[in-house]
Amino acid sequence: MKIIALINQKGGVGKTTCAINIGAGLNKLRKRVLLIDLDPQAHLTYSLGIPAHELNNSVYELLKGTVTLKETIIERNGLSLVPSSLNLSGAEIEFSGLAGREFLLKETIEGLKKYDYVFIDCPPSLGILTLNALTTAQKVYIPLQTEFLALQGMTKLLETINIVKKRLNKELEIAGIIAMRFDNRKNLNREVVEKIKEYFGDKLFNTLIRDNISLAEAPSFGKTIFEYKFNSYGAKDYLDLCKEIIKRG
Repeated sequence: MKIIALINQKGGVGKTTCAINIGAGLNKLRKRVLLIDLDPQAHLTYSLGIPAHELNNSVYELLKGTVTLKETIIERNGLSLVPSSLNLSGAEIEFSGLAGREFLLKETIEGLKKYDYVFIDCPPSLGILTLNALTTAQKVYIPLQTEFLALQGMTKLLETINIVKKRLNKELEIAGIIAMRFDNRKNLNREVVEKIKEYFGDKLFNTLIRDNISLAEAPSFGKTIFEYKFNSYGAKDYLDLCKEIIKRG
């Protein structure tokens, strides 16, 4: 079972879009996928058509230890989801005084073997919740928009990942960079991709996720890109990316 954290402390770079559509693409390729929504904004949960504000059992209760993993999982669109809830917004303060607070998530999924892949959608910050994702995951994928300032702030993120690797999770590695919202007609996009390649080398996936309106529209219908518009660029790109993920192992 591979556990992968989708992380970037910048908001709006496409982490949730990646989580949903990589999950759905792998599912189409006959892989069993669990998604964990660790973001208090609950965008992943809402994007799959689940009203996070109405849930009693969510990742918040799971981290508190008041429910089991099995009790939180919702089956949706062929995917398994541990949903988020708005209660999670106070978690940074609430959990900060707990002993072993960095390992709350790791402890809840220990012994889990049912899935081929687990993807953790992280909040756009480097607090307790993201730290929990990093201590739980074996790999990190970083979605980066192919725009000016894409690499700004990367130093802090890479420092955090290195500290967690050194002190808390020896097997953690940056395994993939996903270039988002690419438009081949724009010189800037092509230049940024070259810069990302310079910086990260072969960690950059060959598949570039093209700018595609269908990817932005799908969540408002509670659908993955494959359900919403299976013949779109977005669906093709995510399926290609999923094949590449499987190939990389």
